[in-house]
Amino acid sequence: MRKEAEKQNTQSRRIRHRQQQKPAKGNVEKKLTLSTLRKTWIFDLDGTLVKHNGYLEGEDSLLLGGKEFLQSIPKEDYILILTGRKPELKEQTERFLEKHHIRYDAILFGLPLGERILFNDEKPSGLQMAHAVNLARDEGPGTVEIAYEEGL
Repeated sequence: MRKEAEKQNTQSRRIRHRQQQKPAKGNVEKKLTLSTLRKTWIFDLDGTLVKHNGYLEGEDSLLLGGKEFLQSIPKEDYILILTGRKPELKEQTERFLEKHHIRYDAILFGLPLGERILFNDEKPSGLQMAHAVNLARDEGPGTVEIAYEEGL
């Protein structure tokens, strides 16, 4: 009886966020289990949060699940957006993000168009301090499941 109560208590501390959206055909649903420590979230802009190069066809458009995913990130976490867009597009891009109430702390423009590479250390406890999720272009983060677990 006591073990069952402890098990339920452990499960109740687990907080889950999941977008109610099926992954695009051929894409594997992704799941991350993270600690409850404050985090830095890094997102590419085009093809991840907004339609890739949508601004070249007129105005940007949000990808399904992107806004909701950002809103689900704890307020104390830091959100950094990266983009290869030219700095001249900064004002236009920031206006679009503000109009659609997209939460972020900083955005960097004019970055190289190649891979994004992150190095980080591992905590002595074994906690992995870096994670990467590669999404199909224009898939959006709605297919990613995030679970927070105390004690990681």
